[in-house]
Amino acid sequence: MTEHDPLVEGTNIDLQFSESELAERRDHIIDFIAETVDGAGADGAVIGLSGGIDSTTVAYLAVEALGAENVKGILLPSSVNPEADETDAERVAKDLGIDYEIVEIDPIVDTFVEAAPEGAAEDRMALGNVRVRTRAVLLYFVANAESRLVLGTGNRSEAATGYFTKYGDQAVDCNPIGNLYKCQVRQLARDLNVPEDLVTRTPTAAMWEGQTDEEEMGLGYDELDAILALHVDGPFSKTATVRTLGLPEKAIERVVELYEQSEHKRSMPPAPDPL
Repeated sequence: MTEHDPLVEGTNIDLQFSESELAERRDHIIDFIAETVDGAGADGAVIGLSGGIDSTTVAYLAVEALGAENVKGILLPSSVNPEADETDAERVAKDLGIDYEIVEIDPIVDTFVEAAPEGAAEDRMALGNVRVRTRAVLLYFVANAESRLVLGTGNRSEAATGYFTKYGDQAVDCNPIGNLYKCQVRQLARDLNVPEDLVTRTPTAAMWEGQTDEEEMGLGYDELDAILALHVDGPFSKTATVRTLGLPEKAIERVVELYEQSEHKRSMPPAPDPL
């Protein structure tokens, strides 16, 4: 790793941490996890392990913060998950030496489908969200029963674009990597010695068969992170962002649209103003 590896040359926007910044950020997140669990009087943490880079990175950080004996992984596969997901998630748990359980969610999801009004399950997005929310309920079931906290695995890129299920994968007690863009999660994962095939694995929320994050959003995470940092979170105009990144204007407009349409996901449920 180089001392500094700017994502966008010629600008003040640099999404890659220097070695000293990375060490500081790593220690900060580890302290955050330890203090959050201790502050809640909990006995440890539960993580939904998918084998993806986000849950894997959080698991590695949690073990450093709490010790392997105080971290539990829950694998929550369904029929739409590739078999490799379960294999990768189990490998993470075994590499870290943490306890883990596998809970197949299809029987639970099928019960929802049977109980729902006719035709509800024909909506692919609605059914995908049921899968994600089912996983959240099971994570909290285990966490409550064992006096643990649920550690979230969401990152800054997903939060900004609303790429999560409301009351689903963001129904958590804390988000250790919530301030990191996807590219920064990858950088931190490499620093934690996460296997490279997991660092570069195609991200998916496993909402339906063949679903991938980047295909659904319409652009890759590298482009997404750059647009977020420069234009949505940063000071660049749309024109300056197009010129700097060499991306089409419609790509910037797509990210802005995702950000604006998902505002409700980043806020508590609204109530009327006081009279």
